[in-house]
Amino acid sequence: MFIQTETTPNPSTLKFLPGRAVLSGGTRDFRDPREAAAASPLAARLFEIDGIAGVFLGSNFVSVTKNGGEWQHLSPAILGAIMEHFLSGEPALFAGGGAAGAADEEFDPKDAEVVAAIKELIETRVRPAVANDGGDIIFRGYRAGTVYLKMHGACSGCPSATATLRNGIENLLKHFVPEVEAVQAV
Repeated sequence: MFIQTETTPNPSTLKFLPGRAVLSGGTRDFRDPREAAAASPLAARLFEIDGIAGVFLGSNFVSVTKNGGEWQHLSPAILGAIMEHFLSGEPALFAGGGAAGAADEEFDPKDAEVVAAIKELIETRVRPAVANDGGDIIFRGYRAGTVYLKMHGACSGCPSATATLRNGIENLLKHFVPEVEAVQAV
């Protein structure tokens, strides 16, 4: 098994591509070892490595965020844990560990048409680009011209996240959906 490693804009996060599907749908972000142990054998295995602060599972990648140590020391252990997991035949998520979905969205039903346009742009243009950087972005709400988005994986805590929101996503949404005035992370 050959696992590729890619850097992300977040210097504390690396993206690992095992060359096979990780999740069949959605994404899952783990920031706590106890939550990981209850939902994902893969994430739990990665949290056993000293210095790991977060594990993000995507469709075909795993992003790992460190809170200490150097990548040259952590990467071999991470690669070994990912390889061990896939060779074990265990699922990435336990049954009922479900991928993140569209829960907790807040918007006025009269804005449904605007929200549909926003969600389509996020799904078709924003999420694929963000996934390339080892993360995900989820629509959480729309109110009074402001779009609320939740960042996961490499995007969470990334030094360039604010610039991505303001200069990239906000400008894109404003261009295609004139009702959008601002974008805010939640």
